[in-house]
Amino acid sequence: VVLLDALGMSFNIMTLGGMAAAVGLVIDDAIVMSEHIVRRLSETGPEGNPQQRHGGILLAAMEYLRPLAGSSASTVVIFLPLAFLSGVTGAFFKALSLTMAAALVISFFVAWLAVPLLADKLLSSKDIAREAQREHGRWLAAVQRGYGRVLGAALRRPWLAVLGVLPLLLAGWLAYAQVGSGFMPHMDEGGFILDYRTPPGTSLAETDRILRQVEHILLTTPEVQTFSRRTGAQLGGGVTEANEGDFFVRLKPPPRKSIDAVMEDVRQRIETQVPGVKIELAQLMEDLIGDLTAVPQPVEIKIFDDNPQQLAQLAHRTAQDISKIPGIVDVRSGIKPAGDALDIRIDPSRAALEGVDPAQVQQQLATLIGGSVVTQLQQGPKMVGVRLWTPLALRQTTDDIAQLPLRAPDGHVFPLGRIATLKILTGQPEIHRENLKAMAAVTARISGRDLGSTIAAVKRIIDAPGYFPPGVYAQLGGLYKQQQIAFKGLLQVLAAAVLLVFLLLLFLYERFKVAFAILAMPLLALPAVFIGLWAAGIELNISAMMGMTMIVGIVTEVAIFYFSEVQALQRAQP
Repeated sequence: VVLLDALGMSFNIMTLGGMAAAVGLVIDDAIVMSEHIVRRLSETGPEGNPQQRHGGILLAAMEYLRPLAGSSASTVVIFLPLAFLSGVTGAFFKALSLTMAAALVISFFVAWLAVPLLADKLLSSKDIAREAQREHGRWLAAVQRGYGRVLGAALRRPWLAVLGVLPLLLAGWLAYAQVGSGFMPHMDEGGFILDYRTPPGTSLAETDRILRQVEHILLTTPEVQTFSRRTGAQLGGGVTEANEGDFFVRLKPPPRKSIDAVMEDVRQRIETQVPGVKIELAQLMEDLIGDLTAVPQPVEIKIFDDNPQQLAQLAHRTAQDISKIPGIVDVRSGIKPAGDALDIRIDPSRAALEGVDPAQVQQQLATLIGGSVVTQLQQGPKMVGVRLWTPLALRQTTDDIAQLPLRAPDGHVFPLGRIATLKILTGQPEIHRENLKAMAAVTARISGRDLGSTIAAVKRIIDAPGYFPPGVYAQLGGLYKQQQIAFKGLLQVLAAAVLLVFLLLLFLYERFKVAFAILAMPLLALPAVFIGLWAAGIELNISAMMGMTMIVGIVTEVAIFYFSEVQALQRAQP
């Protein structure tokens, strides 16, 4: 808490989660030190004088200083690479790693200094005798005998250990092939966001009329507790037109149907009962992460083409094809009509007869139709531009614009229609560019399926030979791209954590053989992660990747304690 205050951090789900996760590790250090002290005192006899008791506790604490420091450091160093993560993953896990690292450092000093002092004051001779008796109890003795037989057989025949490891590796590989992948952990957040859009050009009054029907559906859904609506505005804070907005829906506390079932029911009712409105549904965290990354949809296919007509056709075809993939919902082609356009084509021959060129015509039209700032006036501390513009009555229709007067260099005036043809282009889409190239983003959401397998199905469609014409290419974006960036960063963190732990083991034991033997333990534990994810039906996401990194430190901590006991036995029984 003091560290959080010093760094200006607050209590949130990540810092509180780090504190909760560190509780077990903190208690673990205290238990190990307490057990070691009790064992040493029981070996010297519980009825020793105070001087012997003090000496026994001091000896036990000093014996365990090295393995305790090494085990704590092995868990702390795995959090160091997380400081270099950026983006959404860095924002999530930096606070978590800082909280856990601080807690582990403090737990080391508590286990090393506070536990021996408390043991000296609180442990009695009866406690030590009772603990010694419990250690040789019936159940623990049976476990120890079984463990001794298995370990003895493995030491006599090392190939038995290999036979035990191979099934683990095989099961881990099979589980890895079966586990789906995602970005954020899937959970029931108790609410969701419903984004909506009516056809372009729909008035605010008509949009409100349509949304009254959506509100009725939400009101008649038993699981919905309350909701709010924004029209002409969105939770993400972006530029929003009058025909779009969102609902914030809060569900009743459990017991109730799962949030996925409720969202699917609302989606089907709106799609069948409210024509003329396109919707997207997402849970709160997914929508928030999407707003932070500027791409709220899990699936985004960016199609690049300099031909506007062909780009629109390809976008609609791609949206239609991926909508057939199981699990794909709320598909949008990314082609958004922005309204009509006026195409003015100047005939160079007729313009030459009037004594003007196209550049001169364009300059005069820009002033007549769009106006031009000719001067500025001061209003308070600001300078406000004064725009010179033709009256609205002279430029309302195509015929009006055709009669706009143009002046030739020799001074004579002629109408625009004498040298140009005017044509209205209806349904012109908004133009989006990325890296100076025209782009249409086909987007979709996922329901009842993991992100990895869905994207694999999308890739099979868009990567098919001849799917896009020559000169056209596509890129995947959305939350999938953020997932790939996060996975790459977390894999680098995992590799850096393994390297740091290896260097720590070399520093502690100064023997490559020992370092490799101890490091093999956390590496062999990683297949068990995939087995656990597969058995629990959980996707491989950034939280699971973070857990894999933490396992490297936790398993190394146990291995260090185990190896320290082996060294102690070797010194006692050479």
